[in-house]
Amino acid sequence: MVSQARAAAPPAKRTYTHREILEVMSGLMLAMLTSMISTSVVGTALPTIVGELGGQDQYSWVASATMLTMTVSTPLWGKLSDLFGRKLLFQTALGLFVAASLVAGLSQDMGQLIAARAVQGLGVGGLSALSQVILGDIVSPRERGRYSGYMGAVFGISTVAGPLLGGFIVDADWLGWRWCFYVVVPFSVAAFIVIQKVLRLPPVKRNTSIDIWGATTITASASALMLLLTLGGNEFAWNSFWTYFLAAIALLMLALSVLSERTAKNPILPPRLFRNPTFVLTSLASLFVGMAMFGAMIYLPQYLQIVKGMSPTNSGLMTLPMVVALFLSGVVSGKIVTNTGKWKIFPVAGLLIVAIGLFMLSRLHVDSSEWLIGFDVAVLGVGLGLSMQMLILAAQNGSELRDMASTTSGVSFFRSLGGAVGVAAFGAILTNRLKDEMATMLAEAHIKVAGGADFKLGSPDAIQALPTPVKNIVLEAFTRGLETVFIVGVPIALLGFVATLFLKELPLRGSTAPPPEPRPLGKDDLVLAGLLLELVAQRVERAGGEPSALLTAVARMAPPDARSERERARSVAQTVLRPTSRALLAQATPAQKDLVTGGISQ
Repeated sequence: MVSQARAAAPPAKRTYTHREILEVMSGLMLAMLTSMISTSVVGTALPTIVGELGGQDQYSWVASATMLTMTVSTPLWGKLSDLFGRKLLFQTALGLFVAASLVAGLSQDMGQLIAARAVQGLGVGGLSALSQVILGDIVSPRERGRYSGYMGAVFGISTVAGPLLGGFIVDADWLGWRWCFYVVVPFSVAAFIVIQKVLRLPPVKRNTSIDIWGATTITASASALMLLLTLGGNEFAWNSFWTYFLAAIALLMLALSVLSERTAKNPILPPRLFRNPTFVLTSLASLFVGMAMFGAMIYLPQYLQIVKGMSPTNSGLMTLPMVVALFLSGVVSGKIVTNTGKWKIFPVAGLLIVAIGLFMLSRLHVDSSEWLIGFDVAVLGVGLGLSMQMLILAAQNGSELRDMASTTSGVSFFRSLGGAVGVAAFGAILTNRLKDEMATMLAEAHIKVAGGADFKLGSPDAIQALPTPVKNIVLEAFTRGLETVFIVGVPIALLGFVATLFLKELPLRGSTAPPPEPRPLGKDDLVLAGLLLELVAQRVERAGGEPSALLTAVARMAPPDARSERERARSVAQTVLRPTSRALLAQATPAQKDLVTGGISQ
């Protein structure tokens, strides 16, 4: 029985120093930076890639394949890390990412590139989810605030660095678009080495059963939804057989996944998580954050490149205010959480500021100044910095330790799903509004173009080369379309704001607050202590010649000399224990001190 209890007992949780945490985080942040850059770097390079490999009809799949596999794999990585270890799974995700990046760079046709990007998405899903899980393993929630801001800043930096890097690589003839995929390989290898060297997590014996059926149904449901949102309105009409078929598959697989998770021995997303209000509310808020954030980040560069006529590199530079604001707000809020232990105000304020930032972006027009654009995106960055990592922190703090990985990957899954939904929904809104506005304005101007309002706009450079009357109509129509996109994001962000209002601010585990002042002894405590000391003194004085552990312990309180153990013990009883006893009793009952002490000492 003792051996069984010893085996079942969890290992002692190791405490990491600040330096050790920073060393581990250097590997995590490097891996996250390279993986997130890989998802955004392709945007500016995609026209060149399609021009060389062909396959214009598969244009959207190069980006969508990564988002699809990243979204559906996120909860799987968290559970697998519970079974096989965080470090092993993190390095596996890195290896998968590196291999897929090399294959993507070597691709000879669009099919190979899309397949490589899908595998790349699997690695990105693992790196994004496990980075948060490992951070949760090595840092207590109270301390995590000071580090989570850095993780959020990595996301923002990668959002800007990706388009900037892609534009530079494409513009540099001596590199070529294939280096968009090669460039992340050395950084990933460096992250692998750092993690191997500095990450030392205690071995934990875990249940090795895998929820295969749950993994299949969750993946199938998310995949069907992603396919519907990605292809709907492009490859097939919304009111078509494929729309209803994919929607039915998504709902059926969702129902089966619920049944599977309720009956599985070791579920990927344990049903008990959905009975935890903190997990439910942070997941909902993350879903809305993902919709607003990805929608803004994907379509803002289009405004800058098409409407303002900026190059890809300059459009990336224009988002720097958002990155700086995101970084500063994330770091400052993290330090405040560490010092005060109060965290709820930050996601609440953050979602409200995100809504304000989206509203400000919706007021942009063709002639908006660069200073105004920079200020608007900075406001959005502040809101994202205050909310993104704090939602992860709140979810982790509100979960049981056994559910740390499932909680983290679950919240990340809903944020990624929200991003996919936001990109697809905002894209449909932009396309429809653009088409309607162009048709109206072309008719009012009595201008006829080939294909009418459905003619292909082409690249930003091609749009800038259009005849002036047509170009002005395209720019105005595009501005109005983006206005609708950003204004639709406002109520979405407000829904996230409402979800955070209902969060209960649970105390952060691992508080670094100073220990409470010791409670002063009451009179009963003083009497009890005095009586115990008097009892010890009496037992010592009455002790005979037989061996006694009490006698030995009391004798050791006297300095060693030539006297016997019994004599030294009696000396301590008379000169230390009894006077202390009487002093305590006198302090507790001053009016009765003679009676009490006298009665005891006789």
